[in-house]
Amino acid sequence: MILLAIPTGFLAGLAAVVIKFLTHTIRDFFFYLRTFDRSVDYMFFILPAIGILLTIIVIRYIIRREVGHGIPGLLYALSRNKGIVKPYTTFASIITSALTVGFGGSVGLEGPSVSTGGSIGSNIGQFLKLNQKQINVLIGMGGASALAAIFQAPITGVIFAMEVFMIDISMTALIPIIISAFCAILTSYYFLGRAFEYEITIAESFIPSNSLYYVGLGIVVGLVSAYFMKVYFGVGKRFGKIENQWKRFIIASLGLGALIFVFPSLYGEGYETINAALNGKASDILQNTMFQQFGDNIWVVVLIFVAVILCKAFATSLTFAAGGVGGTFAPALFLGAMTGMVYALVINTLGIGNLDVAKFSLVGMSGLIAGMLHAPLTGIFLIAEITNGYSLMVPLMIVAALSLAVNRMFFKESIYTQSIAEKGVKVSFNKDETILNMMTSSHLIETNFSTITPDKTLGDLIKIIASSQRNIFPVVAEDGEFKGHILFDDVRHFMFDTSLYGTSVEKIMVYPEYVINYDEPMESIVQKFEESHKYNIVILEDGKYIGYISRANVFTAYQATLKEISAE
Repeated sequence: MILLAIPTGFLAGLAAVVIKFLTHTIRDFFFYLRTFDRSVDYMFFILPAIGILLTIIVIRYIIRREVGHGIPGLLYALSRNKGIVKPYTTFASIITSALTVGFGGSVGLEGPSVSTGGSIGSNIGQFLKLNQKQINVLIGMGGASALAAIFQAPITGVIFAMEVFMIDISMTALIPIIISAFCAILTSYYFLGRAFEYEITIAESFIPSNSLYYVGLGIVVGLVSAYFMKVYFGVGKRFGKIENQWKRFIIASLGLGALIFVFPSLYGEGYETINAALNGKASDILQNTMFQQFGDNIWVVVLIFVAVILCKAFATSLTFAAGGVGGTFAPALFLGAMTGMVYALVINTLGIGNLDVAKFSLVGMSGLIAGMLHAPLTGIFLIAEITNGYSLMVPLMIVAALSLAVNRMFFKESIYTQSIAEKGVKVSFNKDETILNMMTSSHLIETNFSTITPDKTLGDLIKIIASSQRNIFPVVAEDGEFKGHILFDDVRHFMFDTSLYGTSVEKIMVYPEYVINYDEPMESIVQKFEESHKYNIVILEDGKYIGYISRANVFTAYQATLKEISAE
């Protein structure tokens, strides 16, 4: 695994570099044209739609498979598919996310980069026919390496893999992940140099008297993170009801174009806006916009920035609804920086404090990451690394903890796990729950039960009992509908009374209190066994009889899965 960390880190780091290079090349081309012809500004209304249209064409006619939005797909693979990821995902997100974000889609590159890195790790493991535990670690390697390469922050990459991906972290997993992140950082340095996304260094130490202000910021960014997720999932559900893809594309892309035209800072990842916030240059954000004339009125500026924060959630959601590919990591950073800046500006303008706008923008970024991703350590160490110091560690901890606590009042799942939880898949770092998520009922169904139709009699049942090896007899109609079942213990005391042999089966069958649906999660199945104390429970699909699942088979499968993911 240590040897595999080297190529995994290099390839994942290279993928992150390629995604960033392609995206910035496309974006820089349009901004270059803008310097010569201001009429190009009107193109920003339609550019995002062009990028998403190209993305849809690539997905439908070249890749011809669903690409998805990155990290939730990897979490699904870890939880339900034994870490198996299709080979095409190693390049699909590179192309589609570059088109989406480069043309202005209001999403980020971190999710697709991490997805690509994790896919590379998974496919290396599949190629070498490694076990599930090793493939999971390789996914962690790839994901950590990609994030480390993008931000040139190796500790953040490692912690992100631990918080978001890893089922059971151990030294045998941690060492390869660290090595792969190191290799990815070297790859990023080689191709990009020391190219920091955020050009700021915080040298001053934490001011204890500002603690209450940081407490307030933690609560505010927690509410903003919950607002973003509420809009994100709400818009997704609303557009999900529109079956025609082209109708979704037209409506969503027009809405996105209008938002970006009014608020140009919503274009793409928004790193220029973030850097302006981190340097306390609020007026720079309004440059070359229709609001430039209001730059001297601080309250108008605050209202405009609040509108940008509120609209960012819709811009990101509409990008995905239209068919774009990207991630939510960058939007979280954008919202954090903007919220921290607005918070500090309001406090300073009211005269109740004298806050450093840059510090509060940075700490706000950490809070949004902690709230939306439910990954507080990732948020803390990302900001600590990109500022080249740890002088803000105390406020980072305060804001990250409070933001997570506030967000969990509204959402028990992170933005990543909520996406797949709505599909009936629960991601958990509890080993028991994780193992149950990996198990499926289809492999546990037993069908060697002798069935009988409801029009038969007890005499007919006795003949079936004589040749059966099971003690349960499902009563199934001709069309396959399950009517009930007969337990051997229920008929044993009168089965030799020939005077009753004409009794209809319908009179002696019972409908079980507990049944299992074919697509029911394994956690629910185990709960039904615990509640019912039964050894066998019938499984149905739309009321049709499929077979039975036994408590013994569930336990055996659990032990086998535990052994597989725990293998070193």
